[in-house]
Amino acid sequence: MVMGDLVREVDVVVVGGGPGGYSAAFRAAELGLDAVVVDAGKRLGGVCLHEGCIPSKALLHVAGLISEAERARELGVDFGEPRIALEALRTWKTERVVGRLARGLAAVAKGKGVDVVGGRAVFESSRGPQKLRFAHAIVATGSRPVMLPGLAARSERIMDSTAAVELPDVPERLLVIGGGYIGLELGTVYAALGSLVTVVEMMDGLLPGVDRDLVQPLARRVEKLFAGVHLGARVAGLVDSGAVVEARIEGQAAQVFDRVLMAVGRRAQSDGLGLETTRVRPDAHGVIPVDDRCRTEDPRIYAVGDVTGEPMLAHRAMRQGKVAAEAIAGRPAAFDNRAVPAVVFTDPEVAWCGLTEHEAQAAGREVRIGKFAWAASGRAATLGRSDGLTKLVIDPASGRVLGVGIVGPGAGELIAEGALAVENALLAEDVAATIHAHPTLSESLMEAAESLLR
Repeated sequence: MVMGDLVREVDVVVVGGGPGGYSAAFRAAELGLDAVVVDAGKRLGGVCLHEGCIPSKALLHVAGLISEAERARELGVDFGEPRIALEALRTWKTERVVGRLARGLAAVAKGKGVDVVGGRAVFESSRGPQKLRFAHAIVATGSRPVMLPGLAARSERIMDSTAAVELPDVPERLLVIGGGYIGLELGTVYAALGSLVTVVEMMDGLLPGVDRDLVQPLARRVEKLFAGVHLGARVAGLVDSGAVVEARIEGQAAQVFDRVLMAVGRRAQSDGLGLETTRVRPDAHGVIPVDDRCRTEDPRIYAVGDVTGEPMLAHRAMRQGKVAAEAIAGRPAAFDNRAVPAVVFTDPEVAWCGLTEHEAQAAGREVRIGKFAWAASGRAATLGRSDGLTKLVIDPASGRVLGVGIVGPGAGELIAEGALAVENALLAEDVAATIHAHPTLSESLMEAAESLLR
């Protein structure tokens, strides 16, 4: 592995300082292994902290404040129209949120004796015969935004998610290509800040693959919040005239926008690492295949996080990182988790884990569904948010909880109980018999379980 002029022998070299990478390095250090992280930016946190999860959620918090202030008028409280100080918002996001967390990670690394080296890591062989010799390596290089072929014009007005969270400005008209979680989250931010947002999604529904009853409340909200939502549609061309971007949406007249956000997914980032000198062979999509211990086909090389494929979620990467470190240390570890929760941090939030109803139907698997509409929730009524829903997917023979889905405020927090139920093979009866505080939104899980027992 080539890394400038550094010559050192280590137990574990981690390529990439994102959530999977730093989790692996920290755990390796805790287990007594000498670990080094090689990151091009000489930083920990990766895309998640610096360009993705954290800054986007910081901005979504601001969008939520604006939305709550608007709802307060219905309760007899009027704060007036919001005034956005864009530079102050950028500073808060960058320095007080991202910067603070980045400094915290650096301090943890120092405390655990994990070195972070700046540079581009390239394998010369899986034995690392030259600059950096290692017993094992962990590839944690993450993913990058996908740009649609033919539409990826060189234009500052056409942004990917990384550019969008930098808040270059608040465009009067914003086109979002892609109705998945990235497009909807960032579209929500810009709409709250004052942009007229138009979303184009090639599938026939937002959040493709997610149960439709969970998406429905969000879809209703989006229709009111955004200037336009075009489903089953495709952007056929983009032309930057210098002042605006002209977009041609199939079957419609051309429209003009001040900026365009490409949010059509992410691709595993495994190219340029010199993996051809090892036994690791990424697939056609750049994904590195791994087993349940996160081992690749090369016994010295492990891989974790987005580079190993879907679901591309930071918390999955963190769990994999710990598994890989423990496996290298000789511990009996395996990534055998049954529940990897997913959250869309829109308003309302959508969260799910385990088996979805959609997946069960596609597989022809018989399940029972327990639902509780938040219209009957006392806590939801006090919040003025009765549009939520909690559902359980149950094995009809055993009563075991196979999956959980929630839509509504705080769904991302509530899904933790669902993940615990799925991971520990709890029965619907176990959830129903657990006393939940009243009045809370968490009661909706108990109520959904009780609906199956009546």
